[in-house]
Amino acid sequence: MDIKFPKNMFHSARLKLTLFYLAVLLVFSLTLTLGTRALALNAYRNSDITQRGEFHHLLLESFPFYYDEPPTDRPDSGIDQIQNQQEALVRQHLNEDLVFINLIALAVGGVVSYWFAGRTLGPIEESHETQKRFASDASHELRTPLTNLRVENEVFLRQKDFSSKEARELIESNLEEVQRLESLAGSLLSLAQYDGLNLEMSDVPIKEVIDGAINGVSKASGAKHIEFKTEIQSGLVRCQQHSLTQLLSIILDNAVKYGPDKSKVFVSGTAQGSEYKISVRDQGPGIDKADMPHIFERLYRGDKARSSRAGGYGLGLSLAKEIAKANDASITASNHSTGGAQFVISVNRA
Repeated sequence: MDIKFPKNMFHSARLKLTLFYLAVLLVFSLTLTLGTRALALNAYRNSDITQRGEFHHLLLESFPFYYDEPPTDRPDSGIDQIQNQQEALVRQHLNEDLVFINLIALAVGGVVSYWFAGRTLGPIEESHETQKRFASDASHELRTPLTNLRVENEVFLRQKDFSSKEARELIESNLEEVQRLESLAGSLLSLAQYDGLNLEMSDVPIKEVIDGAINGVSKASGAKHIEFKTEIQSGLVRCQQHSLTQLLSIILDNAVKYGPDKSKVFVSGTAQGSEYKISVRDQGPGIDKADMPHIFERLYRGDKARSSRAGGYGLGLSLAKEIAKANDASITASNHSTGGAQFVISVNRA
């Protein structure tokens, strides 16, 4: 089941946000220009004849192509009428300036608002794309074992006679599919558990964390005859011990999974300034360049057919990233110059 969003959804949202920004900008511009206009008219009314003349000459010098010479002396007009005409001309020019300035603000503000709306919606759009891909991949992963369960049971029920051995084989196969579902559900729950979680941290000896993680993957490494080579500098780190051990176990399990039989996994730990860096390097094929930007995304695997010999659901590294965040740590991935993938966990020193 794929979740589809309208293609024009974000374009429409961007236009609406642009109009909102533009409306705010226009209200601010109108408020500022109207206030300036009121202050200018008030100052003009309270000025004397000499100051008014200076004001008119200033307008003429600043905008000679735009302003006309105001009436200054007419035999058939009284001084009050002349002043009223001059004030009406000033008011007219100020109104024209108000329209001109706000039209410029509208044009420039429209461009800026559209750009800023795009910047605002960018992370939201990216999050929607990630969630859409996650929902699609999760539904795929859930559908596969469920389909297998349904097909195997339907085929089995069509048989008129079956032996106890065949029944046992069916039950064992069903249990395998159930375990796959349990594994996926457990990984998803772990992701939800660590998402945005603030852990209670303490000062922990780093050697206990590394030894605990290596012991946790000893069964898998033993099956492939993979040897761990460690070079650990002693020290204390600030973390929640169980979760950091889980994080390192995920990375070690990944190294064992992709490393060839009878290979080595190199684990080193060094204190660097305020951080302690744990490096894990395998002797596997490394990470494809196209996959590198996506390896920490949920349910992402370079094997699009989902038939990689390494198995898994593509949730381990995304879970590792969430655990790192919860411990105020970071994790990076690269390909080592001598071959194989290398992950570096940076955690705060105590």
